[in-house]
Amino acid sequence: MLCLGLAALGAAWAAPQQARIRFGNPSPALGPVQIASLSLSLLAGEQQLHTPADPDGDSRRLTIAPGASADAVIQQLAAAGLIAAPQLFRSYLVYTGIDTQLQAGTYTLSPAMTPIEIAQSIRRFSGTEVRFNVLAGWRMEEIAAALPTSGLNISPQDFLSIAKRRPGGYTFSAGLPQRASAEGFLHPGAYTLPRQTTASELLATLLGRFDAQVDAQLRDGFASQGLSLYEAVTLAAIVERETVIPEELPVIASVFLNRLHQGMMLQADPTVQYALGFDQAWGWWKSPLALSDLEVQSPYNTYLHPGLPPGPIANPGLEALRAVAFPEQTGFLYFRADCDGSGRHIFARTFEEHQANACP
Repeated sequence: MLCLGLAALGAAWAAPQQARIRFGNPSPALGPVQIASLSLSLLAGEQQLHTPADPDGDSRRLTIAPGASADAVIQQLAAAGLIAAPQLFRSYLVYTGIDTQLQAGTYTLSPAMTPIEIAQSIRRFSGTEVRFNVLAGWRMEEIAAALPTSGLNISPQDFLSIAKRRPGGYTFSAGLPQRASAEGFLHPGAYTLPRQTTASELLATLLGRFDAQVDAQLRDGFASQGLSLYEAVTLAAIVERETVIPEELPVIASVFLNRLHQGMMLQADPTVQYALGFDQAWGWWKSPLALSDLEVQSPYNTYLHPGLPPGPIANPGLEALRAVAFPEQTGFLYFRADCDGSGRHIFARTFEEHQANACP
């Protein structure tokens, strides 16, 4: 019994530290006991906080009346089908202090948004916080480049110096090669951060979000495709950069997985773009590529080297990761952009079909 009691005390002591990494600093209005209790609740329900009530749900309008209580707003959200776990959502509002910062007004919200995204959408921001957005498909240098105009007092150089190190202390850390950096694991999304956030705290927040989002089901999906987590993230980054229309993610993932399984070269343009790096003329991602670009000497050039590149070329979003874990089952080995300029692709099983799909 004594051992169980000590274990419980240890969990209660460690929970606030983990919650700070996962969810940011708690409301200053909370006492130590409240922080510990709420931290345990949020950590237990972390996956639910990052899971939409209905990924395919349609947007709907919701009006928050002036002076509406947090409980009244939670009831509205639940009745509208926007949140699936009202009590957990309340714990998040209280922990973050959003329960006292609700902004009256009419909002367009979607059950495809996560509970955290909904909470952040209906809050009134203070002058001590900033909203920092990381776009899916950005490489770490693009995240760094967004810092000077973010309101955070973090230099791009400081962020890159620690992001280039191998991440430690996360559930995915042990499976990373020694050469690995944080590239690929800086999870995209909208983050509300204190203005005084440091480079190391920002990095921990992005990595912590990845650790929470990429759950056991996703990791089992990667394994079923014959991929380690590091390989899956590497492939997901390519799929992210290749895809314009989100619904095509699982199909494009299937093409690259089919190629890998058949021992074919991936021949993925984004890996060449990554190898070329930055130029004032095109930024970080040169488009279109010239034929001569396909000869660039780099281990990341999948036109010259078989298999996956040495590591991720960007930071994929959750849907790209899901596409790699659970791809469509197709026989496609080729794809090219549709000629209508829509961003969609035409897929083919043979090279002859692929050639026939060329634009006139």
